[in-house]
Amino acid sequence: MTIVLGAIADDFTGATDLANNLVRSGMRCLQVIGVPGPELEVSDVDAVVVALKSRSCPTDEAVVDSLAALAWLQAQGARQCFFKYCSTFDSTERGNIGPVADALLERLGAEQTVMVPAFPVNGRTVYQGHLFVGDRLLNDSGMQHHPLTPMTDADLVRVLARQTPHPVGLAARPVLAQGAEATRQHLADLAGQGVRHVICDTLDERDLDVLAEACVSLPLVTGGSGLGQALPAQYRRLGWLAEIAEPGRLQPSSGGKLVLSGSCSRATLGQVAHFLERYPGFALDPLALAESDAQWEAALDFARNALERGGPVLVYASADPERVKAAQARLGVERAGQLVERALGQLARTLVSEGVGRLVVAGGETSGAVVSALGIETLRIGEQIDPGVPWTQAQLEEREVPLSLALKSGNFGNIDFFTRAFEVLP
Repeated sequence: MTIVLGAIADDFTGATDLANNLVRSGMRCLQVIGVPGPELEVSDVDAVVVALKSRSCPTDEAVVDSLAALAWLQAQGARQCFFKYCSTFDSTERGNIGPVADALLERLGAEQTVMVPAFPVNGRTVYQGHLFVGDRLLNDSGMQHHPLTPMTDADLVRVLARQTPHPVGLAARPVLAQGAEATRQHLADLAGQGVRHVICDTLDERDLDVLAEACVSLPLVTGGSGLGQALPAQYRRLGWLAEIAEPGRLQPSSGGKLVLSGSCSRATLGQVAHFLERYPGFALDPLALAESDAQWEAALDFARNALERGGPVLVYASADPERVKAAQARLGVERAGQLVERALGQLARTLVSEGVGRLVVAGGETSGAVVSALGIETLRIGEQIDPGVPWTQAQLEEREVPLSLALKSGNFGNIDFFTRAFEVLP
């Protein structure tokens, strides 16, 4: 089978975010967990998004996994490839955005790609190469406190230049305002100067449309999911994509309602507080998890009792930056994260086996842990809950009907996301 778009996402919620926008723009989409094996066959889809955990892993590992995903997508006949990272350009000083983009370009034999992290509907915009979250520069948005990938510099040209040996350029707003042809020519001029990566200003949906038209012929595009919502119209213009009725249709849902949250973003902390004003919740503490299994067992008993009363119920390790740093100081950053991820993954596996059928997970690392614990290999993408977050469904061996699953990036969703998600579920 030939697919139109093959995407590689550097975390699980980012993959779902992109897949959501593709569905909303008329593409039938499948999300694949991890590098697919050659035996996986896809049908009745226009796009496949491969979800990796490559955002903060060692650079060499991120490159190897990304190239393996690219090889599989090429075998499916993908017309264009998309490297998806977060709309807040989350990365370490060394990568992994630059090294992965370089490796993909080299494998594809391409000279240049665009960097379009902006997602205006969610308040992520880029101006003069600087990334804004709402009306705040990235480094003053809360992302400077991220426990794994703190972002302390809003100048994306400067950030990316630290991650790649190749020149980094800028497609500024005045160029985009002249339209797709002028933007395409500007990119060509930069390529002639040896510029391999181009950070693109983006203030609104029109800028995304201009960039999609200018870049649709590139072998590789990179960015956040905002660009993903603009590309399908260009695919239809070129005759690559037919009009699809109800691309996000899922089966009716059933089963208990559970929320698991490991994200410590400002948005998620507000969502946790909002949920706890209405429904029960249990707070996990990494220090207690490190001592024994007693707290995990208490969380399981708490969730079981709440689910018996009809739910929904929340189990969370979300905490303010001071508490997170205190736990990391005692346990180490990696161990603190692993303890939380393992606990939430085990809760998901146990409670889904006991009847939970509607599950919301907050946080990219947490989503990866939960999906891995459940042994999920593919997700069919459904309708949107909030911008960037759809419901999905996975078929598990122990369930006659699919598990309904929402994977939410930490920064996404309105304050009532955890409560409203179940209200909009079919």
